[in-house]
Amino acid sequence: MKMKKEYTILFVIIVGLLLYLILRNPDRVQYQLPKLPPIPGTEVSKLEISKPETPIILVKKDNSWRIIPRGYPANSAKVKDMLAIIESLTLTALVSESKNYRRYDLDNEKKITVKAWAGDTLRREFEVGKAASSYRHTFVRLAGDDRVYQARENFRAKFNLTVKDLWERTILSFNPTEIHEIHVTKEQKSIHFTREQVPVEVGEAEKADDKGSPPPKPQILWKSVDGEEGDESKLNALLMALSNLRCEKYIENRKRDNFTNPIYTLKLKDVEEYTLSIFNKMDEDAKSYPAISSQSDFPFLVSDRQMDKVMLDPEGMLKKPEKS
Repeated sequence: MKMKKEYTILFVIIVGLLLYLILRNPDRVQYQLPKLPPIPGTEVSKLEISKPETPIILVKKDNSWRIIPRGYPANSAKVKDMLAIIESLTLTALVSESKNYRRYDLDNEKKITVKAWAGDTLRREFEVGKAASSYRHTFVRLAGDDRVYQARENFRAKFNLTVKDLWERTILSFNPTEIHEIHVTKEQKSIHFTREQVPVEVGEAEKADDKGSPPPKPQILWKSVDGEEGDESKLNALLMALSNLRCEKYIENRKRDNFTNPIYTLKLKDVEEYTLSIFNKMDEDAKSYPAISSQSDFPFLVSDRQMDKVMLDPEGMLKKPEKS
């Protein structure tokens, strides 16, 4: 009887252990993560990125982003990266409830506070800390929540930017193959080129040999208004140098109207007209030129290296006669 009782107890213990092993979930989380409502990036109209320094404020205007208060254009790719994080911010784990924020770079000296508005409504607010040891997550805090969470992706660098980091530095952009007019003025010299299609002449012998073949494509030439042929390689190189021209920086506290009497002016045409005006250096030791363009609301600086490819002598753009 005693043996039977012991077997029964042993059986109950074994069954209990089996049920424990079967039913237990080793990955079960003993807390519930906050659910963040999705925010379409297209609805966001204002961003504030705050570090210990002055906060950066960006406002969407006419489908482009501007940096307040001066209104400098913001780099669209960098803003898009920030909006993607804001839109899909996903918490993956609760990390700490101890309020020891320094170890996560969420203390006042290192945290980055992000706020996103849709119209007048604040839709998202959170603080960004350092990357987790996996470098696939970032430590964050939500507004009004003392706890530290781990969020998906390593994204601190996308918010750890200065105003100058966010500047859109492209100040002239076009397709060089579509330009059909170039007008250059340097001091008292000026030259105007147009791109022309010139039919290729075919000799009688070639006609006899190539019956049924399509006619040769016309030759593309640059011609001055005086009928002189332009140096194709120099003019094409000029267009390539200008087609995606980037400035070093904007000239702060100066307006376009403050710059007059350019030393070099370029006008280009396709269906639009593009202009670039370059001015004397602002001081003797400067390594860049002040300039304005038709695609920028602000004056800017372009480097000597860039301008060496652009500020060509008008007469040197003509094709040199072949030596006999």
